[in-house]
Amino acid sequence: MKIAIIGGGALGLLFSHYLSQVHQVILYTKTKKQAELINREGVHLVEEGVSRCHLIQARPIELWTDSYDLTFVTVKGYHLSSLMPLFNQRPIKQGGLVFLQNGMGHLKCLPEYKADTIYLGSVEHGAVKLNLTTVSHNGHGVTRLAVYKGNTDYLMELKNTVPMEFQIVMEQDYRDMLVKKLLVNAVINPLTAAFTVPNGMLLTNPFYYKIALELFDEATMVLGIHNKQEHWHNVRSVCLKTASNRSSMLKDIEAGRETEIDSILGYLVEEAMNKQLEIPLIINYYNYIKGKEIQMGDVK
Repeated sequence: MKIAIIGGGALGLLFSHYLSQVHQVILYTKTKKQAELINREGVHLVEEGVSRCHLIQARPIELWTDSYDLTFVTVKGYHLSSLMPLFNQRPIKQGGLVFLQNGMGHLKCLPEYKADTIYLGSVEHGAVKLNLTTVSHNGHGVTRLAVYKGNTDYLMELKNTVPMEFQIVMEQDYRDMLVKKLLVNAVINPLTAAFTVPNGMLLTNPFYYKIALELFDEATMVLGIHNKQEHWHNVRSVCLKTASNRSSMLKDIEAGRETEIDSILGYLVEEAMNKQLEIPLIINYYNYIKGKEIQMGDVK
């Protein structure tokens, strides 16, 4: 398959490394500098102290064309609006777009994309970008994909050809898939960013645990979740598996970067307002993270 990957962050580098082992992949980066480095040095993947390099082609994002079977969009949710003119000036008729953003805020803009086939994904791998050409693969999981509109043809071909260590799982309902991941992100990301602790501390510190459970209860109320025990078990499981990891939101705060809080808690705030629900904890932590973003911006 001919595959484009848009975004040279942790996910973009991770997917480029694995998918290029089987398919013809071109990585589209935000800067010309990163593209030139990758063309010269390749993409390096570090896992358990071992570094592997895979040579791939890279180009600046503005050079993307609609000539691919699949285009993976791995940028953060707040960057999606800047890509819309690029995609909509070349409406995609043959291939499909695959969106891999956290949260559910990106659902609002999807109807504006002029593509006949759109897929949504939930990535369970742990990955950290070390530099412009290197990603650390900190934990293996799966990539879950579901149809937003169109058919499954491209997904089935991809699923049957990816490397065994980079498994694709097909999901029937994109909303159920995203809700499951949203509940994990809504609890772990803002709390670890606020408390500046690794993920596992939310389970081992009894006071943090109580807050996590109360935040989870508010989120499930907003989303109308009935099988709460199953979802709480999943949140706990992710905390345990990634106990020593620092969440992406915590890393963003520490680096003075914008976070994905609007796509995560911001989405829940908007849903709660529409349903006239009281969600004091969600609003407090949403405001806290937004305040930290402003503070970091002022420091920079």
